[in-house]
Amino acid sequence: MENTVRTSFPTSVSAAEMTAAAQDYTARGWTIAETANGICLITDEDVAGIEVSGKLAGDVRRFLRANNLSGPVIEIPGAERREIHLVTGLRKAAMAIEALREAGVTVHADGAGIALPPTHISAAGAAQWSVSPAEARWLPPVVAIAAAVRSAAARARRRNGDTLTSVAC
Repeated sequence: MENTVRTSFPTSVSAAEMTAAAQDYTARGWTIAETANGICLITDEDVAGIEVSGKLAGDVRRFLRANNLSGPVIEIPGAERREIHLVTGLRKAAMAIEALREAGVTVHADGAGIALPPTHISAAGAAQWSVSPAEARWLPPVVAIAAAVRSAAARARRRNGDTLTSVAC
């Protein structure tokens, strides 16, 4: 017996809601593409996404909130917590991007697509705004997310009893 793979998922989102969302995203200057399941943000030099997961996602959100650096955040459904922070400023942040990748964070850039709410992603559900663009005061620069990841990683090392040592010359 042949197994079929579902490529689109049932959704309770009306066409009018999808159209309104697409118009809002376009009004923000974002490049979008409509798919069978919803709307994708096409990353470019003005907007990209930084995806963090698990405990790191919670630690990054706390750092950003505490430092008034929060921007739009998309929650991705699934067994593990996954969030995509929309950011700007990738052109001048090569070192920050490299540090994020070394920390195991996914950087969505250079034409990559990011599912925007209310896009249905899987049987687990649809992408949702944790912090909507209307609630956010800005699109933070990627270096803000890099600082949050660096801080969360340092805090995790301290929790685990790892100590950093320095050697002065």
